[in-house]
Amino acid sequence: EVQLVESGGGLVQAGGSLRLSCAASGLTWDDYAIGWFRQAPGKEREGVSCISSIDRVTDYADSVKGRFTISRDAAKNTVYLQMNSLKPEDTAVYFCAETQGVIHCPGPYPPLFSSWGQGTQVTVSS
Repeated sequence: EVQLVESGGGLVQAGGSLRLSCAASGLTWDDYAIGWFRQAPGKEREGVSCISSIDRVTDYADSVKGRFTISRDAAKNTVYLQMNSLKPEDTAVYFCAETQGVIHCPGPYPPLFSSWGQGTQVTVSS
Protein backbone atom coordinates (compact mmCIF):
# COMPACT_ATOMS: atom_id res chain seq x y z
CA GLU A 1 0.00 0.00 0.00
CA VAL A 2 1.37 3.38 -1.02
CA GLN A 3 1.50 6.02 1.69
CA LEU A 4 2.27 9.68 1.16
CA VAL A 5 2.91 12.03 4.06
CA GLU A 6 3.14 15.78 3.52
CA SER A 7 4.82 18.18 5.89
CA GLY A 8 6.19 21.70 5.95
CA GLY A 9 3.04 23.77 5.75
CA GLY A 10 2.36 26.72 7.99
CA LEU A 11 1.61 30.42 8.26
CA VAL A 12 3.90 32.82 6.43
CA GLN A 13 3.76 36.47 5.43
CA ALA A 14 3.46 37.48 1.81
CA GLY A 15 6.85 37.37 0.14
CA GLY A 16 8.06 34.58 2.40
CA SER A 17 9.06 31.02 1.63
CA LEU A 18 8.12 27.51 2.65
CA ARG A 19 9.37 24.09 1.63
CA LEU A 20 6.87 21.27 1.55
CA SER A 21 7.93 17.64 1.74
CA CYS A 22 6.15 14.53 0.52
CA ALA A 23 7.57 11.29 1.89
CA ALA A 24 6.49 8.26 -0.10
CA SER A 25 6.51 4.64 0.97
CA GLY A 26 5.19 1.45 -0.55
CA LEU A 27 5.98 2.35 -4.15
CA THR A 28 6.29 -0.90 -6.06
CA TRP A 29 7.23 0.37 -9.51
CA ASP A 30 10.58 1.91 -10.47
CA ASP A 31 8.72 4.30 -12.77
CA TYR A 32 6.35 6.74 -11.13
CA ALA A 33 5.37 10.38 -10.92
CA ILE A 34 4.52 12.47 -7.89
CA GLY A 35 2.54 15.64 -8.21
CA TRP A 36 1.63 18.52 -5.97
CA PHE A 37 -1.92 19.81 -5.97
CA ARG A 38 -3.65 22.48 -3.91
CA GLN A 39 -7.19 23.25 -2.96
CA ALA A 40 -8.42 26.56 -1.63
CA PRO A 41 -11.77 26.87 0.16
CA GLY A 42 -14.63 26.76 -2.31
CA LYS A 43 -12.37 25.98 -5.23
CA GLU A 44 -11.51 22.86 -7.19
CA ARG A 45 -8.28 20.99 -6.61
CA GLU A 46 -5.58 22.50 -8.82
CA GLY A 47 -2.43 20.89 -10.13
CA VAL A 48 0.74 22.77 -9.19
CA SER A 49 3.73 20.77 -10.37
CA CYS A 50 4.88 17.20 -10.94
CA ILE A 51 8.13 15.28 -11.12
CA SER A 52 8.76 11.81 -12.49
CA SER A 53 11.21 9.12 -11.44
CA ILE A 54 13.54 10.24 -14.24
CA ASP A 55 13.40 13.79 -12.84
CA ARG A 56 11.25 15.10 -15.64
CA VAL A 57 9.42 18.15 -14.29
CA THR A 58 6.04 19.31 -15.49
CA ASP A 59 4.72 22.61 -14.16
CA TYR A 60 0.95 22.66 -14.15
CA ALA A 61 0.07 26.11 -12.85
CA ASP A 62 1.23 29.22 -14.69
CA SER A 63 0.63 31.23 -11.53
CA VAL A 64 3.54 29.56 -9.72
CA LYS A 65 6.14 29.48 -12.50
CA GLY A 66 9.31 31.21 -11.43
CA ARG A 67 8.29 31.00 -7.76
CA PHE A 68 7.79 27.29 -6.99
CA THR A 69 10.33 24.55 -7.67
CA ILE A 70 9.75 20.82 -7.40
CA SER A 71 12.61 18.43 -6.70
CA ARG A 72 13.18 14.86 -5.65
CA ASP A 73 15.53 12.99 -3.34
CA ALA A 74 15.45 9.46 -4.70
CA ALA A 75 17.40 8.01 -1.80
CA LYS A 76 14.81 9.31 0.65
CA ASN A 77 11.79 8.69 -1.60
CA THR A 78 10.85 12.29 -0.89
CA VAL A 79 9.59 15.03 -3.19
CA TYR A 80 9.89 18.67 -2.23
CA LEU A 81 8.07 21.81 -3.27
CA GLN A 82 10.11 24.94 -2.62
CA MET A 83 7.74 27.89 -2.57
CA ASN A 84 9.21 31.39 -2.76
CA SER A 85 7.64 34.85 -3.06
CA LEU A 86 4.44 33.51 -1.60
CA LYS A 87 1.22 35.42 -2.18
CA PRO A 88 -2.08 35.39 -0.28
CA GLU A 89 -3.67 33.63 -3.25
CA ASP A 90 -1.32 30.67 -2.65
CA THR A 91 -3.25 29.94 0.53
CA ALA A 92 -4.63 26.40 0.27
CA VAL A 93 -4.30 22.85 1.48
CA TYR A 94 -1.45 21.29 -0.47
CA PHE A 95 -1.57 17.60 -1.35
CA CYS A 96 0.89 15.26 -2.99
CA ALA A 97 -0.26 12.34 -5.09
CA GLU A 98 1.36 9.50 -7.01
CA THR A 99 0.86 7.40 -10.07
CA GLN A 100 3.05 4.45 -10.99
CA GLY A 101 4.10 2.76 -14.19
CA VAL A 102 4.87 6.06 -15.94
CA ILE A 103 8.07 7.96 -16.72
CA HIS A 104 6.32 11.20 -17.60
CA CYS A 105 3.91 13.17 -15.52
CA PRO A 106 0.30 12.87 -16.56
CA GLY A 107 -1.95 15.85 -17.03
CA PRO A 108 -3.02 17.91 -14.01
CA TYR A 109 -6.14 15.88 -13.40
CA PRO A 110 -6.65 14.33 -9.95
CA PRO A 111 -8.27 11.11 -11.26
CA LEU A 112 -4.99 10.30 -13.03
CA PHE A 113 -3.27 9.94 -9.67
CA SER A 114 -3.82 6.89 -7.50
CA SER A 115 -2.83 7.64 -3.90
CA TRP A 116 -2.98 10.90 -2.01
CA GLY A 117 -1.53 12.31 1.16
CA GLN A 118 -3.61 13.91 3.89
CA GLY A 119 -2.59 17.44 2.92
CA THR A 120 -0.77 20.26 4.66
CA GLN A 121 -2.18 23.74 5.18
CA VAL A 122 -0.35 26.74 3.75
CA THR A 123 -1.61 30.15 4.80
CA VAL A 124 -0.09 33.33 3.42
CA SER A 125 -1.00 36.54 5.19
CA SER A 126 -0.99 39.90 3.46
